[in-house]
Amino acid sequence: MDILKVETPRGLELKGAIFRKEIQSDTVVVMATGICSNLFQNELLYATGNLLCENGIDCIIAHAHDSFSCFSYTDFSIGKQRTTGVFNDDFNMVYEDIESYVKYAKNELGYKNLILAGHSLGSNKIINYLGNTQDNFVDYFIISSPVDIMHWWKVMPNIDKCYELAKNWVDEGRGDDILPFLFGGFSPMTANTVLGFYNADNLKNCPVLSDEGETRSLYNIKPNGTFLIGSKDSVTGESPKAFMEQLNKWTKHAHDNQVIEIEGASHIFYGKHDIYAQTILGAIQNHYNLTAV
Repeated sequence: MDILKVETPRGLELKGAIFRKEIQSDTVVVMATGICSNLFQNELLYATGNLLCENGIDCIIAHAHDSFSCFSYTDFSIGKQRTTGVFNDDFNMVYEDIESYVKYAKNELGYKNLILAGHSLGSNKIINYLGNTQDNFVDYFIISSPVDIMHWWKVMPNIDKCYELAKNWVDEGRGDDILPFLFGGFSPMTANTVLGFYNADNLKNCPVLSDEGETRSLYNIKPNGTFLIGSKDSVTGESPKAFMEQLNKWTKHAHDNQVIEIEGASHIFYGKHDIYAQTILGAIQNHYNLTAV
């Protein structure tokens, strides 16, 4: 595994990672990470990149703005130090960030086959890109555990408290300060990032439960792909599979896509990272008629 440095048009350097062997594959998965997610603290990403690489498919972990950084804090519920990220993101730049990774993989690294994948909010990010790009760089997509953002805001802990404090701090000129409690009960986050998340209309593209958002991006997706969800995903309502089936129905070529549910898996696929990775590998091998290594 090597570190990648991908420059965006606005000059920001995104630090990603790539799993590849000495001889580069023709096929690569570019995988967008979600909130509070980077390669070093999300085993799902490492398991996926490692398994794909072992089977002749390269994998780029597309870290978002500052998600490569790790932030340590004391979790008083367990009395220990914990390390996590992302605490600072710019959701207005989502399209540019994803496009930068895609163009880097295609133009700079020269991959022939490109699969764009995402997990959690990373899936919302790739939906935004796929539904708005005029390019045809992506051959296949994998959308896993996407979020209906406005429903998510209603069910996660600490949200109202975070939002109100963030608004006050931004008004006071303290937008870059990190809130004194975990956003949603799981992530340190700056006041600016909290408000940016709430106002991220470009990511409100899975409005199955809240009916607040748009479905045009899903409809405009050109390649075929796979929708992947855990049967115990706590942020997708009573029926996670039905949530994903509805997203697929909003696409232009729903009959060419597949919806897969992993039994017993949570939103982050805890304890089932290997099954998650194997499922993604199988979907890619089937699409490209690749022989298992």
